[in-house]
Amino acid sequence: MGRWFVPGLLALLAAGLGALAVRPPSVPPLVPEDAASGVAAPVLSVRRAPVALSRYVADARLAARLDEVLADPRLGEGRARHCLVVRQDGRVVVERQPETVLVPASNLKLVTALAVLERLGPETRLETVVRAAHPARDGVIDGDLWMIGAGDPLLGTKDYADSFVNQPQLRTPLEDLVAAVVAAGVREVRGSVRGDESRYDTQRFLPTWRRSYMSEGHVGPESALAVNDGFVTFRPRKVATSEPATHAASVFTDLLRASGVVVAGAPGQGTAPSGQVKVASVLSAPLREVVAAMIRESDNNTAELLTKELGRRFAREGSTAAGLGVARDTLAAADLPVADLTAVDGSGLDRSDRASCRLFAQVLAEDGPDGAIAAGLAVAGESGTLSQRFVGSPAVGRLRAKTGFLDGVVGLSGWIDALRGSDLLFSFMANGLPVPTEQPAQHVQERLGAALATYPEAPPPEELVPGA
Repeated sequence: MGRWFVPGLLALLAAGLGALAVRPPSVPPLVPEDAASGVAAPVLSVRRAPVALSRYVADARLAARLDEVLADPRLGEGRARHCLVVRQDGRVVVERQPETVLVPASNLKLVTALAVLERLGPETRLETVVRAAHPARDGVIDGDLWMIGAGDPLLGTKDYADSFVNQPQLRTPLEDLVAAVVAAGVREVRGSVRGDESRYDTQRFLPTWRRSYMSEGHVGPESALAVNDGFVTFRPRKVATSEPATHAASVFTDLLRASGVVVAGAPGQGTAPSGQVKVASVLSAPLREVVAAMIRESDNNTAELLTKELGRRFAREGSTAAGLGVARDTLAAADLPVADLTAVDGSGLDRSDRASCRLFAQVLAEDGPDGAIAAGLAVAGESGTLSQRFVGSPAVGRLRAKTGFLDGVVGLSGWIDALRGSDLLFSFMANGLPVPTEQPAQHVQERLGAALATYPEAPPPEELVPGA
C-alpha cells in the first residue's frame, strides 16, 4: 500500500467509519512529545495523526466484529445478558456492559489464583508429613504411622494421573512419600496407618451445588488429606469416598505393603497426638505450578482446597467462607473492584456466584501477560481445556484463556497475541444461553476468538505518514 498524505486523513476517517456503520469507539488523547514544555501538539500533528487513525480504524472494525458475535442467535438471552472488555496496554479497545455482574462459572478461578499467588506466594510448597510416636527402631514403628494432610490438592498415584485425557498431569506422587518412609528405614508398622485431615473443616461439598457435580466426578470430597481427589475408583467412572482421610491412609497402606513394608492394622483416621516425630514427607510443586494446573485444566478440587488454605493461614480457619474473606481482602488491597464480586466457593461451580468482566480484566492486568496466571491459561488448539478447540481458527496458538461453562453460562477471559503491537487482554461472559449449552457456548467462544485474532485490522501507522 502506498503512503497516505495528512491532508486526506480526516476524509479517510469519515469515509471509513461510515462504511463500517458502527458506533465509533472512544480514543483517548495521545500525550504529545513536547507536553513537558507546555506546547500542545495540534490534533492533526504529523507525529500523532497516523497512530490515531490506525488505532481508530482497528478499534472500530474489531467492535463491529464483536457486536456481530454478541448478536448471534445461539446466545439466546445472552444477547442481552453479557459483558465484554477488550484492552491493550491498559487502553480500552472495546467495552460492552463491563460492570454487569453475571454467573461467572470457572472464570472465578482467576480470582482464586490471584489471591493464592499474592497471599501464599508463588514458590510456597505444601508438605504432607508422616509422623510416629518414635523413630523406627531396628526398622520397626511400634505403634501407628500418622499421615498428616497439608491440603495438597494434587497428592495422588500414577494410575490416577494417567487416567486424565490431557497429559502430562501435574501431581505430588504418593509413591515418593512411600519411598521416603522406606528410605527412613521403616520395615514394619505394628499399628495402623491413620489419616489426619484436621487442618481444614470437614465440609465435603457445598449444599447449594448440584448433586450431579459429585456423581459425574466434576469435584471430589474436600479434605485436607485427599488422595486422587478423594475418588475410590476412576475408571470407567469416578466414585467418591465418604471418608477421604481413611481412603488416603488405605491407598498409602497398600503402597507401603507393595514396597515390602509390613503394616499390621487396618487403615483409619483421627487427629494425631501431639509430640509425634517426623518420619518422612513429600512436597508439592511450587504453588505457581499448582495454580497454573488449576487454571489450565479448570480443576475444581484444587480451587476449593486452596481457598480453604487461604482461610487456614490468614483467618485461622480452614473453611471456604474464611478463605473467600481472605480473597476479597486481597482484591481490596490491590484496589480491584471487589464490589463486583459475590462468591460462595472458589471454583465457580455455584450458580449464586457473581462477577463482572471488569473484575476479571483487572485481575488479568494485575498479573500481566507474562505473569503466573497468564502462564497457566489454556492455549487454543494446544493445551488444557482448549486443547481440542479452535480447530482451523486463526486463534490457534495465539489465544490463551480461562474457559467458563455451566448450563446457560459461557465465559472466556485471557490474552491473545495481536497481529501488531502488544497482546490484547479480554474478558467475556454471557448468561441465559439455551440448554443444552455446550455446543452454543463453544461456537460463541470460537467466534469471539476468531474476531479478536484479526486485531489490528487497519493500515500500520508507518503507511500513513506524509510524503511520497
